[in-house]
Amino acid sequence: MPLPSGPHPWCGLSPETLRFLEVHPARAIAIPGRGWRDFGDAMMLFSAGEKEPFFNRLTAVRWPDDPQAFDARLRLSVELFGALDRKPYVWTIPGLSTPSDLIARLSANGFVDQGGGYDMILTRDPADVPDVELPRGAVLERWNNPPADQRPAVAEALALVIGESFHIPDIRRANLVAEISLTLEQPRFNAYLIRIEGEPVATGERYTFDGASYISSIGTRPAWRGRGFGHLITRALAIDSMAGGTDLIYLGVYAENGRAIRLYERLGFEVLGPRSSDMLLERPH
Repeated sequence: MPLPSGPHPWCGLSPETLRFLEVHPARAIAIPGRGWRDFGDAMMLFSAGEKEPFFNRLTAVRWPDDPQAFDARLRLSVELFGALDRKPYVWTIPGLSTPSDLIARLSANGFVDQGGGYDMILTRDPADVPDVELPRGAVLERWNNPPADQRPAVAEALALVIGESFHIPDIRRANLVAEISLTLEQPRFNAYLIRIEGEPVATGERYTFDGASYISSIGTRPAWRGRGFGHLITRALAIDSMAGGTDLIYLGVYAENGRAIRLYERLGFEVLGPRSSDMLLERPH
């Protein structure tokens, strides 16, 4: 199938496909210990062992516009988070989430924007962009459901790069390794790792299932930045997704990360819709 194309801001995608793309990344990271449930007017991701809001959230919200009906639906959601001992957290996308003033209504009820980002979808063939050559002594590894005896070493290497790239505290390293080990068991998960003389320096991931590829965790350890590894890995992830017949290839990026946005645009990605807002309940009204 051809890559998406069409007018801004939604690249010609149907409302059904746009909702699918809201739900797909949460389903992707639902490894053992996490679950998801589609309520029809919202989808919830829940983690039994992690309290971080990222793993406990509502997305694809389609709540009623009527004030009383909205307040009742919001109250039920807050009560559900409370019963699960989690802080209410709602991902919102203007133009998709309803009601249209959802962010304002959440703010009025004590939710605070934690900082959002953009979804970006591939609309041009990244193979048309010249590749960056690997330096001498570097190799690009592709891991998909590795044998059990290799999994711990791969998980350790990926955790090292992700931990340093995204400033994850060392105290969480053991949990990160365990999470990656479980994720490596999923056939839909592909991890890419660049090593230089055996040292892990850069990584990226893709979750490919149901006709879509979600690309994430593209990062380079600080000491090895500026050598084009982000370009190389993102390009490889996108090209391999296309080679497998995937027609919806997308990623998320923080709104303030202009450098990454420009990189992804050069590789054929286009911003899909307006900036999202990640709304966390901090002071209940």
